[in-house]
Formats: sequence, structure tokens, C-alpha cells
Amino acid sequence: MAANEIDELGEDKSLLLVDDDEPFLKRLAKAMEKRGFDVETSGSVAGGTAVATARPPAYAVIDLRLEDGNGLDVVEVLREKRPDSRIVVLTGYGAIATAVAAVKIGATDYLSKPADATDITNALLSKGDELPPPPENPMSADRVRWEHIQRVYELCDRNVSETARRLNMHRRTLQRILAKRSPR
Repeated sequence: MAANEIDELGEDKSLLLVDDDEPFLKRLAKAMEKRGFDVETSGSVAGGTAVATARPPAYAVIDLRLEDGNGLDVVEVLREKRPDSRIVVLTGYGAIATAVAAVKIGATDYLSKPADATDITNALLSKGDELPPPPENPMSADRVRWEHIQRVYELCDRNVSETARRLNMHRRTLQRILAKRSPR
């Protein structure tokens, strides 16, 4: 870790991580602790909201879709309790509408999974309108397409015919795509 990263954190190094993917949450917590943050974790909207209310952190990384609700609820509570906090919203299903909603209610940045600790740190520590550098390994166009198809498929309750109709795609083409592994 660079010495300037520690300096950029300032006095308050508190960081709230909210994600229901426990292995990812543990890895990210460990990586952020190594970068000098004082990490507190939660796996739910309820837990994240409780921490944001009781001990509003200077920094937060919040997953958009959690088992018990929407991560934007935690963002709203945190923004209310601590307006100066820097908040990054993470999601496995990047969409322009949710990115706009996240930024409108106070998120500092919006990153699609898989985001690594370096991307997240850069987003948390970026100043003002300065954009963080682009990620080292962004998702490929094929991966973004695959993620979108998977998202629509899940929203249609895994109904191939309905998903194909909504994506304006032939049903058999969709079945072939769903049968393949995800692209890198």
C-alpha cells in the first residue's frame, strides 16, 4: 500500500461494507484493512442501516441488491446521518438507471462487480469531480452482455420464453447462450 493512501484517509478511517456475498465481504474487508481502513461489515440492509444510524462511517461500500432489500436504503440513511461520507455502490448488474438513482441520492461512485479493492479504494479516495482511473481489468463487452441476459432471465423468474420476448431474441438463441459458461 502506498503511503499517500494512508495520508488521504485522514483522521476518520471508518468504513462500512454491506454485501450479502459473505466470501466477497470477508475478502474485501481484509483487503481494505490492509489499506488502513477501520472496517465494519454487514450482510443486510437492516444491519447496514443500524450501523449507519449508530456509528455513521466516513466511507461506505454498499451492494445494491441485498437479500432483505435495496442497498440504496442504506445510502439514504448514511447520507442523512453523515452528509460528508464517501459512498460507493457495488452491483453485479450494472444499469444506467440504477447508477443515476445511486448518484442522485448521494453515492460518490458506482462500480460493477467484479470490482477489486484497488478500484474501490480509488473510487472512495477520489476528490471532487476528479474521476478515478479506469479499472485495470474491466468487464469485456461479451461479459456485460451475458450479465444483462442473466439479469433479465432472473427477473423473468428463469422463464426462457418470457426472457427471449423481452430481449427481442429468438428462444433457441437464448437457450444456447444460457447453456454456455460466462465469458471472462
